This record gives sequence, structure tokens and C-alpha cells, in this order.
Amino acid sequence: MIHNPQMECMSREDMRKLQGERLAATVKRCYEKVPFYKKKMDELGIKPEDIKSVDDVVKLPFTTKHDLRDEYPYGLQAVPMDEIKRIHASSGTTGKPVVGTYTQADLDMWSECVARVLAVGDIGPGDVVQVSYGYGLFTGGLGAHDGVAKRGAVQLPTSAGNSEKQIMLMQDLGTTAICCTPSYALHLAEVIEKNKVDVSKLKLRVGFFGAEPWTWGIRRELEAKLNIKAIDIYGLTEMCGPGVGGECQYQDGTHIWEDMFLPEIVNPETLEPVAPGEVGELVITSLCKEAMPILRYRTRDLSSLNYEPCKCGRTAVRLGKVLGRSDDMLIIRGVNVFPSQIETVLTEFPAFTPQYFITVDRKGNEDTFDLDVELREELFSPNPGKQMPFIKPLYDRLVSLTGIKPNIHIQPPGTIQRSTGKAKHVNDKRDFSNWH
Repeated sequence: MIHNPQMECMSREDMRKLQGERLAATVKRCYEKVPFYKKKMDELGIKPEDIKSVDDVVKLPFTTKHDLRDEYPYGLQAVPMDEIKRIHASSGTTGKPVVGTYTQADLDMWSECVARVLAVGDIGPGDVVQVSYGYGLFTGGLGAHDGVAKRGAVQLPTSAGNSEKQIMLMQDLGTTAICCTPSYALHLAEVIEKNKVDVSKLKLRVGFFGAEPWTWGIRRELEAKLNIKAIDIYGLTEMCGPGVGGECQYQDGTHIWEDMFLPEIVNPETLEPVAPGEVGELVITSLCKEAMPILRYRTRDLSSLNYEPCKCGRTAVRLGKVLGRSDDMLIIRGVNVFPSQIETVLTEFPAFTPQYFITVDRKGNEDTFDLDVELREELFSPNPGKQMPFIKPLYDRLVSLTGIKPNIHIQPPGTIQRSTGKAKHVNDKRDFSNWH
């Protein structure tokens, strides 16, 4: 099902024309209403009238998370406070949070975005959608909540946590769809298995998972254990929240809603555009936001763009699976390693659960790389001799992929910490302040 065929299936020529018009209007708003952008554009010698088409986006300045934090809380706001209807913010675990403000038009746009993704799962009147993202300042809960309303479905705002109750409500209230992080969905699947709940008797048929990168292996695990179709929903606080894009039923890339967001892929080192299909850093410009329009935001997400028409009929560009974040990349013994690589390998081995934790440290002049994993309950033994047949093939595969020899530690099932929100998979204990 397609929620908005006019926008989702617009011809490339018409879409570029619309994007050009909206880009010019956004740049004018930024220049006239946001001193931060006026200063940036003046430094580059750029005026709003220089932006005549979508191709001119490369003339504009980039925006980074540091800029948003430096302008905390309202430095990037383009409207007076009496027009603001809601405020969201990132978790802010490292200093000041990133704040996003919304006019009513912004909230309407956001719910439209989420509704387009939910339509992929045929969500509509009568569906009960369990929203298990956290409610509050985090954009996930309320973003999905409003999108469910836009589709005319029933909102079940469970938020995250209290998993036993979540599953009880799923059974008793006839949940047909769930929205949460993939890591929390995995945890729910474990609790369902532990409680011997018959998933075939649940009405659950589709899940919309986002807020963190996840692999095809995790998708297969979720689809098998929950008996659902697992759909990726992409978003970020700086643009609106979940719903910047989402997969269609073919699960061959994430459609970005280009009438509202202009995506680019650039080389993260040179910041120059790369060719379509090449991997680089995703940069997004908002085209419709009133309260806090953002120009060329560096997401740090590493991916690619595919402009080929999709089998589903949508012409909206497809974002490749996010490989990781450029700022999440670990450099271990001179080798670039992404946690998603470890996850992909781990899910190749059915003996292991998808749970893992990486610890990187430095002893003497050498990096150490420790990987905690769990064997499935029926295979676990505390006896190191009985663990070795499972460790050896995983070790060999990781060395083959990364060139790094990990120290693999098998932990008892259920002991690696689960997450109700965004999963934390890495502890880098190295002190870089003394490096020369």
C-alpha cells in the first residue's frame, strides 16, 4: 500500500523541480531568520538568490551536531516561541542535548512521513500498533504515535521496558504491529521464548524498527522468532525523528521522502559529492521545516543512494543499509572496524545469540580487542573445552574479515546486558589524550 502516491511516485524531473523550489525557500528562511546561517553563508559569499536549483545545494555550508550543541537551545530556530507547539531532544549523554522544536506544520509533516512507512505494512483502521519506543524527549515514541493516528489505526502507547507486561498486552489486546528498536525487539523475542508464548497465536504481523543500525542477520532473527515482516524505519532528531524514510515490502533500500528531505552522499574526508551508488556519509537538508530548518546536516551515517525505480512503484531514492557511523568506527591496530561488521558475522553462526559486547583497550603499545558473545542456552557449557568448537570458526571468520585477532569470551545465556532503547555494544577504554 502507498500512502501518498503523488509524492512517493513523482517523476524524477518533477521531484527535482519541487526540491529546487523548496530548497530556495528554505535557504531564504535560514538566511533571513537564523543569524547562524546568515553568518555561514556570508563567509562563503553565498546569497539566497544564488540558489536557483537543487544542484546548487553544494554551494551551501554544512551543519554538524557540534553546531547544534553550540547554538543550544534555540539558536537555529527560525520562528518565534509563540509558534512552537512541541520540543524534543536527543539523549544528551555527551554534553548538551540536540534540541528540536516544531510548529504545527512541522508536526503534521512528521506524522505524514511516519504514515508513509506504516502504509508499507498495510497499517490502517482496526490495526493495533504497539509503540514500544520510549516516550518523552526522545522522538521515537511520539513520532510513531502520531504516524499511527495519521493512518487511522489504534495507538497502544506502551513505551519501552516492562517486557513481561508488553507481551501480556500484545496477547490480550491483539497487537498487529510493533514499533521499537531492533535490539528491544530481540529482547522481547527472548522473553516470548522464555515464557513459551506461541507466536503463531499472536496477531502480530509486522514490525517497524529503527533508531540504530541493524543487519540482515538481525532481520532474519526477528522475522523468524516473532513471525513478522521486519521493516526498517530511518530517522534522526535533527530532521524530525523517525520517518525520514522507510523500507518498502521489497526491503531493498530505505526510501527517503525527497519532497521533504534532500539527501546527498559525500566523501567524509573531502566532503565532495560521490557518484550514485558509492558509499559515503549521508548529508540531509530539510525542505519543509518551519521551526528549525537545517542545511546540509552531516548525519555521520555511512551509506549510499540508489536512484533506480523500485519494484514497489515508488520513485523516491533508496538509501542503502546504513553500514555504521563514521564516528562509531573503531581503529584497532590500524584497521577500521565497525560494530555492524561484528554483528553481521555473529548472525552467520546459529549457535550464538545476536547479543555481543566489544571492549577495546591498550596494553603497552598494542590495542586489545575483546568480544563477549553468548551461546544459545541448549548449547552452553561453562567447560572451556566444550566452548572451543564454537569459538574457533567464529574466530577464523572475524580474522578473515577484519585481519584482527579477537579475544572471544563466551558468556552464559542472558548475561550480556539487553537494551530497551538504543543498544550499546562498545566500550573503548583507550586514553587517547596521551597519544602523540
